[in-house]
Amino acid sequence: MRIAFYAPMKPPSHRVPSGDRAMARLLMATLTGMGHEVTLASTLRCYDGSGDGARQHDLARRAIGEAGRLAQDWAAAPPDLWFTYHLYHKAPDHLGPRVAGALGLPYVVAEPSVAPKQRRGPWAAGFALSLAALARADALLPVTSEDADGLAAAGIPADRIVPLPPFLDTGPHERVRRAPQRQRLAARWGLDPERPWAVVVAMMRAGDKLASYRVLAQALPRMGEGFELIVVGDGPCREEVAGLLGNRARLVGRVPPRALPGLLGACDLFLWPAVNEAYGMALLAAQAAGLPVVAGRARGVPEIVGHGATGLLTPEGDAAAFADAALSLLGDARRRAAMGAAAAEHVRTHHGIAAAEQALERAIVAACRGRAQ
Repeated sequence: MRIAFYAPMKPPSHRVPSGDRAMARLLMATLTGMGHEVTLASTLRCYDGSGDGARQHDLARRAIGEAGRLAQDWAAAPPDLWFTYHLYHKAPDHLGPRVAGALGLPYVVAEPSVAPKQRRGPWAAGFALSLAALARADALLPVTSEDADGLAAAGIPADRIVPLPPFLDTGPHERVRRAPQRQRLAARWGLDPERPWAVVVAMMRAGDKLASYRVLAQALPRMGEGFELIVVGDGPCREEVAGLLGNRARLVGRVPPRALPGLLGACDLFLWPAVNEAYGMALLAAQAAGLPVVAGRARGVPEIVGHGATGLLTPEGDAAAFADAALSLLGDARRRAAMGAAAAEHVRTHHGIAAAEQALERAIVAACRGRAQ
């Protein structure tokens, strides 16, 4: 099947790494691996994070022109299906409904989100457009129960909702050889290999990410100095994060995606306060690498981290509880090992490529059947 793929929030070719970009790329690769011919329909980014009405109007104008061009270009040989990733009020899908409507294509949306409180306010137009797109969609793939509940509350029929588990390719994590990786990184960054290593992987930007770093900074004094802390990430708030963490952390900047499994596999524990985290691709990657996780109990995080089984979850924003949970695992190597093994198995079984392929196949079949009726 020929699939036109589009990500209005952030195209998979965007230069700035993020969980959103990683998931867009992974979806394209997974669909390709299933035997489909996947084409990136457009790199037009329709995201407005500031509630700027003039910018939203300009993006809509540009998108309408882009949709018309695509429909015209594909009129003679259209794709078989349109697939949009991550649609919500700040990044509505101007292209998919128009192109799919003009060409009579099945229309599928992965990671749709509905926030009723945005019905009025600076993103009211984007909210209305998103609801209209969801109503047009033939199949919807929510990745959290929060999103699935939002779709149901918006009146989307249950037979069009196909849950998609957050997922990643576990293969690179399974192939890591821990000992040589740990030895190499200890020499490179001056780390003590005899101490437990805790790792953080997150962008350094304003908003929820910076709020999470602040919770981490508040927790550190309570956690003592009996472990190494490695922080992977970069962004416009790097200096502020460095100031918050001081000399307690080794800030290593960005790490290429291909090198991240090796780095995670060399560590012992993953830490992230997860303030307002939708679910967190880094939390999945850490567990795939065999690391137990200490994280805030936010939104979709409990759906991918099993409290007491693959990690420990603490009240969102509670620095003292976060520190105590981290200390309990830093001081117990046997418990870390047991949780890490359970984490790797959990991700491999429930959040690997095979689980995603099953959901994607169900959605595609349902969309094509629904459009044919």
